[in-house]
Amino acid sequence: MFMNGPLIGIFDGLANGDVVLILSQLIVLVLLLGVAFPIHELAHALTARQLGDDTSERLGRITLNPLAHLDPFGTLLFALTGFGWAKPVPVNTYRLRGNPRTSFAVVALAGPISNLLLAALFALLFRLTLPFANRDSLPTDVLLFAFSVAVQLNIFLAFFNLIPIPPLDGSRLLTALLPDQGQAWMDQLERYGFIILIALSATGVLGQLIVRPATLLSRTLLGL
Repeated sequence: MFMNGPLIGIFDGLANGDVVLILSQLIVLVLLLGVAFPIHELAHALTARQLGDDTSERLGRITLNPLAHLDPFGTLLFALTGFGWAKPVPVNTYRLRGNPRTSFAVVALAGPISNLLLAALFALLFRLTLPFANRDSLPTDVLLFAFSVAVQLNIFLAFFNLIPIPPLDGSRLLTALLPDQGQAWMDQLERYGFIILIALSATGVLGQLIVRPATLLSRTLLGL
């Protein structure tokens, strides 16, 4: 079944007068929608431009402005359920240098890599802040929470996007390795990609695929 998203957590916090819950869920919303999603999509756009396709640049996608990258339905779904997506960066594979499928796979891989690098950066900030932790220091506690959440969110986003179901980035990597017949099959599968992902999320299968490895890597980076 779907898990509760941060917006539900905020409503629960308001109903119960739980300020800590409200603050924590706001941090989750800001970090994912304002940092993780935009940087993920920006990485796609920059890599595509480097490989010769300026489609995303002409459409204003080479920016850190979250409004340029957020998909209205994907954002609302994430806020309500914890599962969502950003607006995909358009890529014209015929304008990419080299083998189109291989170059498209490189563009796709740039997104998850950017999130893993972000996770490493926030983990470093967490470790640098940890020695200053104090039970009576609310700002430090908030920073530590925000850094730890940022690590987890970015790793989850990276692992989620590496699942080889279209239109996720992992499907582009798989397509680059498949023969032409396999690519045609993946193109057909993309019509039902979001339906498959929503079904997997609703049944809990999606969570099982990424929760354990993502949690393990998060704890390792944070030193917990």
